[in-house]
Formats: sequence, structure tokens, C-alpha cells
Amino acid sequence: QVQLVESGGGLVQAGGSLRLTCAASGTIWRIISMGWYRQAPGKQRELVATVNSEGTPNYARSVLGRFTISRDNAKNTVSLQMDALKAEDTARYICNGYIYSDPSNWRETWGQGTQVTVSS
Repeated sequence: QVQLVESGGGLVQAGGSLRLTCAASGTIWRIISMGWYRQAPGKQRELVATVNSEGTPNYARSVLGRFTISRDNAKNTVSLQMDALKAEDTARYICNGYIYSDPSNWRETWGQGTQVTVSS
């Protein structure tokens, strides 16, 4: 079974930076894509950024130019560098992955999330 564990959340002032990291562990044959979603209280979960196995990123318009996603295939990790943070970025950030445990079986996996709070 595959697990995703996030780290790096916290409290930061508007305009500041944070770096989130998600590590995948367990029986991993291949990771198709990994990424980050976020959910604020009372709001739906929304995509922040994803990166595929070739390293091609995809960003939500609201974070384009401020956030950078990167992936380390050797370590099975994905990171999210968040700069120029705004109060509206406050949310629980949740790691997501589409992961093969063997050549025939893949599943979508979610982490527990890490809280990011931006004070204005």
C-alpha cells in the first residue's frame, strides 16, 4: 500500500514563502503524476499544481507565477515552493498521486494534508 506524507506547512505573513514536500512510500512501481490540492473551510477542494512523470507542470491560474512545483523521481517526492503568499492562499494543502504498485495496478492516493496559514 502506498502512503503520501506532507510536511512544511505553517504560518507565514503575506508576501512570504513556504515550501511543502510530499513523500510517497510503500510498494511503488511507477508514479504517473503527483501534485497538490487545497481546501479552505467551507470551500471545495481545488487543484493547485501537478507534475507528470516527464516533469511537465500544470498550475491553477491563481498561483501561476508565484508557486513552483518540482519532482524528484529518485526519492519519490514532490515539492511546492510557494512565494508571494496571499491571505487567500490559506488552506489545507493535500498531496495527490496516481501511483502504480505493480505494472497492472494503479490507484489515486491522497495524503492527510498540511495547514498553510497566511496572515495579512
